[in-house]
Formats: sequence, structure tokens, C-alpha cells
Amino acid sequence: MSTLDSKIPDGPIADKWTKYKDHINLVNPANKRNIDIIVVGTGLAGGSAAATLAELGYNVKAFAYQDSPRRAHSIAAQGGINAAKNYMGDGDSTYRLFYDTVKGGDYRSREANVYRLAEVSANIIDQCVAQGVPFARDYGGLLDNRSFGGVLVSRTFYAKGQTGQQLLLGAYAAMNRQIARGKIDMYNRHEMMDVVIVDGKARGIIARNLVTGEIERHSAHAVVIASGGYGNVYFLSTNAMGCNASAAWKVHKKGAFFANPCFTQIHPTCIPRSGDYQSKLTLMSESLRNDGRIWVPKKLEDAVAIREKRKKPTEIPEEDRDYYLERRYP
Repeated sequence: MSTLDSKIPDGPIADKWTKYKDHINLVNPANKRNIDIIVVGTGLAGGSAAATLAELGYNVKAFAYQDSPRRAHSIAAQGGINAAKNYMGDGDSTYRLFYDTVKGGDYRSREANVYRLAEVSANIIDQCVAQGVPFARDYGGLLDNRSFGGVLVSRTFYAKGQTGQQLLLGAYAAMNRQIARGKIDMYNRHEMMDVVIVDGKARGIIARNLVTGEIERHSAHAVVIASGGYGNVYFLSTNAMGCNASAAWKVHKKGAFFANPCFTQIHPTCIPRSGDYQSKLTLMSESLRNDGRIWVPKKLEDAVAIREKRKKPTEIPEEDRDYYLERRYP
């Protein structure tokens, strides 16, 4: 019988990760160059992990199912990325982001892990900016925020409707720098077939070259699985596509357990309106559904007057505005 062990440190929820990091064993910089790490998947999680590990001095092998890390499903994320930086001065905090995330996950998340997520959220934004991600900015040039997801504060950093793609390009650029330095060996068009376990720890993978069909063996001191979750297990789903879930299934067969079911996302883009091939027509762009409140004139004469510049949009009274997204997709 296997025992679930999430390796969460002891102590109060607000202190446990800080205390753990203060007492964790570290690797001497001179020894990092002798340690090999395999990263399976090069989306936002895998790409940033590979780049960061290489910057620290480790030798990294990165495996991508696609012909380029830029084709990861991360590009489909439009809305933005949340961080408790309180740029808007509306009372946001690490605790509020933690609470909203736990509540949004229907209280199914591991609370200690969510608190750690909230703690590092501010640093993630700084890292992305340093990598060149073109987040939207306000008139004064500071990073802008918008309200997203039904929370009480504005904490979503965004890049128009292309946030996922811009974040991925930032991680991809950081990876390319480490590839040029020789710290990352990139394996495009490879699929992980199995993970090698030695004394209860992952020490390598078996991969297939999808171009030649050759089966390859790769060893390492540690393996990071960032392949994207469940894939098409739920068919019409915006869960990360992964390698059609093969990597997740392989590590599960080796003893890894399913965790944090709150990440099973039911998204309006996945609900077919009428037929199997119209699923992507259900929801208009997420970037249109925010606090900007998109509307059109209810009366034809108002629309004509605006087009002919006889009226300004601000002159249309509230009762004559049609917030069609809220009406059609409440």
C-alpha cells in the first residue's frame, strides 16, 4: 500500500516555506556543474524551470513534444497572470491572493502549496519583466492591472489578449540564451516513453525521437515532469494538452499520485454550442470580458450617429447601451 506524502514542511502556513528554505541543504556552485537534470516539457513551467536551472549552473536536458517550445499550449492563455503586488492600492496582499485561490478551487487545493504560490507571485512578475515580457502599462509607464476572475481587487498583469504567448516567448528567450551557453541540450520532437526509477528516485527517461523513430536513453540526477497535465483525458478541455497525457500516465504507473483536482478546469470554450466542431465558438476572447465592459448602441440611429461623428460614445445614455457579452454569456 502506497502512502500519500506531499512533502509539505511543518509549521504555521504563513511561515513553513520560509523556514524550510532557511534550513534546506544547498549545493555548492562548484558542484552544480557536475549535476544533470532532465526537464520534460518546455511550456511556461518547463521552459522557465530549464532556463532557471541552467542559470544556476546545472546541466539541463530539455525535451519538447513539438518542433519548437514556442508551440506549447501555454500560448492559449489570454487573460493574464495574477500577483499580489498591490500596484492599484486596493488592499491586495499575499493572504488575499491565497484565500481567493483556495476559494476559487472549491477548497480542494493543498493550502500550503497555494500559500507558497501567493508568496512567489510578485517575484514571478519581476522575472517576466526582466525577460522582456511586454506587459500592459498605464499612462505613467507603470505595469497595469485589471480585474479578472471575479475577485475584489485588480491583480491581473496582462499583455493585451496574448499574455500566454508573450510569457512563453520570454521563457523561450531565456532558454535560448542558456542553449547558446551550452548549459541546455534541447531535444525537440521527442516524446517521453517511460521514466527510470532507481532507489525510489527518478534518474532518467526513455524517449522516442518522433522524426526518426529511434528509442533513446537519457540519464540524470533528477527529472522534472512539466508535460502539461491530463491532456485530452476530458476530450474538449482547456487543460494543458501535454503529450496527450502519456508522460503523466507513465509517471503515475511508476508511483506518482494525482493531486490538486481544483486545477481541473471547465472552461466555456470547451462547451459545444451545437455540434462537435463548434466548441471554440462558444466564448469570445477572454480579453473582451473584463472590467472594460464592452458595449454597442442599442439603437441603429445612435450607431449611425457615432459612425458619422455626430455623437460621441460618451453621449449615449446607460439605458441605450447593449452589453452584449454580459447578455449573451452571463
